[in-house]
Amino acid sequence: LSTAPPDEEKADRFTYDPNNPVPSVGGNNLVGATAGPYDQAKVEARQDVLVYSTTALEQDTEVTGPVKLVLWASSDAPDTDFTAKLVDVDAEGKAYNLCEGILRGRYREGPDKPALLEPGKSERFDIDLWVTSNLFRRGHRIRVEISSSNFPRFDRNPNTGHPFGTDAQLVSAHQTILHDREHPSHLVLPIIPRT
Repeated sequence: LSTAPPDEEKADRFTYDPNNPVPSVGGNNLVGATAGPYDQAKVEARQDVLVYSTTALEQDTEVTGPVKLVLWASSDAPDTDFTAKLVDVDAEGKAYNLCEGILRGRYREGPDKPALLEPGKSERFDIDLWVTSNLFRRGHRIRVEISSSNFPRFDRNPNTGHPFGTDAQLVSAHQTILHDREHPSHLVLPIIPRT
């Protein structure tokens, strides 16, 4: 992650297999003993989770309010999900989840305008990560994780494009994440000035 606008950068790719979804490890909206912030090391070690981090912060940075990821991506599936998670990485490298969100591809234009994806076509996905209030301490790093599942926090997408609840078939989706000049994926953070 950087405050500099993207230039010519290669896309990143991963495969989302709904038979092996990324597990939910903690979370601000989970109920029970597994709720709350947890170290995300095991999640981040997976091949189907992309991790983007800032350099170590030079000063304390407060983030309070709504968080959004503007993601430019494509898939070879007619429908799929994209997930994002905001993470605070401490000076020792432990990564703690703060807030998260998901967007089902067919609803990228709104819940009242479902439309299947055109396989291979790059599109913009605005992912709402809800809200947080966190002080990223000096020496910490701000991180975003991108994937296509966070289960069981969010139901897994079978990637078929079929009507929900009618499908027993699960297929893998090959995802491409873009972050170049024409496709400027970026994280929108409400940073509170400190005096």
